[in-house]
Amino acid sequence: MVVKTRWMAVLAGLALASSAGADAIPDEQRAQEDRIAELERIVEVLADELDRTRDSMALPEDPELIPRYGRGPGASKVYGLAQGLSIGGYGEMVYQHFFGEPEKSDRWDSLRTVLYVGYKFTDRIVFNTEIEFEHATSESTQSSGDGSVSVEFATLDFMLKDWANARVGLLLIPMGFVNEIHEPPFFYGVLRPEPERRIIPSTWSENGTGFFGDLFGETVEYEMYVVNGFNAAGFDAAGLRGGRQQGNRALAEDVAFVSQVNWWPTDDLMVGGAAYYGKSGQNQTLMSSSSGMGVDVPNAPTTLWEVHAQWERWGLHLRGLFTMAHVSGAGDLTTALRATGDIDPTETVAERMLGGYAEIAYDVLPLLFGDTVSQSLSPYYRYEYTDTQNQIPAGFVGDPTETIWNHVVGLEFSPIENVVIKTDVRLRDSDGGNVSDEFNIGVGFVF
Repeated sequence: MVVKTRWMAVLAGLALASSAGADAIPDEQRAQEDRIAELERIVEVLADELDRTRDSMALPEDPELIPRYGRGPGASKVYGLAQGLSIGGYGEMVYQHFFGEPEKSDRWDSLRTVLYVGYKFTDRIVFNTEIEFEHATSESTQSSGDGSVSVEFATLDFMLKDWANARVGLLLIPMGFVNEIHEPPFFYGVLRPEPERRIIPSTWSENGTGFFGDLFGETVEYEMYVVNGFNAAGFDAAGLRGGRQQGNRALAEDVAFVSQVNWWPTDDLMVGGAAYYGKSGQNQTLMSSSSGMGVDVPNAPTTLWEVHAQWERWGLHLRGLFTMAHVSGAGDLTTALRATGDIDPTETVAERMLGGYAEIAYDVLPLLFGDTVSQSLSPYYRYEYTDTQNQIPAGFVGDPTETIWNHVVGLEFSPIENVVIKTDVRLRDSDGGNVSDEFNIGVGFVF
């Protein structure tokens, strides 16, 4: 009986052990399955986060380079994002050889390297900026003076409606073609057209605010802003360029108003114009360089306007622009600036300045390889006229060397849409003579 009881106890123990082992195996399997499920959940979370990061950092789905809202194609990418950070930029390098002036040395300049940084906070709030490095370094060298680092524009856009959006910050002034859209693949010529440098003083940016938008199904685009005015103490015989304040602790005693309208009656044709008006004296009193007495800078109301048009079809490109500037009280301003030493005693600020250009280009590669070719090869010609001494105030003498004609003949090759290689000859003439012709080579890119 005792033996039987012992055997029964042993059998019961084995049964319990077997039952416990059977229960342990599913527990381990369940723990392993839980671990696998947790790892799968972590992978899904990381994948979702990676997708969000990629969406916020990457280019828009449509890679085509299209300008939007008064911004160049590289700076316009941020508007195509769902949300987050956009990075773009452009650059250009220029080689120049001068004819007719032996004292002028050839130059090879890392002209501009530019970074666009934008951030789309929401569908309605967008920050956009352009940071430009000119001439490779901010230090002077044995060969040349300082380069510069500048913020060309920095704005907050409030996207309200297609036809009415608000913008505030350091604004590019909407005038002409290249002041807002100045990436080298999007204008012909190694150098920017002279009338859009000396009459319209690109690159021209000022602090301000205003509205922009599209009308009539995007066939009309407008911008209208109030900005700080010019500083007339920077005007000279060469034009208005020295009066730009560029957002640098800008004097705002005098403000100005500027607006631009562009109309596309067809997909191939664009016509437009812009106007600017504002006083430029900024309520300043400067010291006379000879007597040490205070000299009041006149109000110098400044008006600047331009009209432009462009037509592109079948590989043919036609573009033209005419612009004029008026400085009221230019005689009084000249007297004041001569007294303060801001201009040379022989210089005169003109009452009227004008300029314009017409250009033609044609992409010849489709003729050779058909419409499927992705590269372009375009010979071009541009005629430019610039006169910053067109009308001189009574009793003053103008400078004939500031009246210049340019004939620009060149060739442009784009292996891809983002990259351009250009070469041209600028044949120059002046009422005052003594201007050199140039042979130029340029390389540019945008992304």
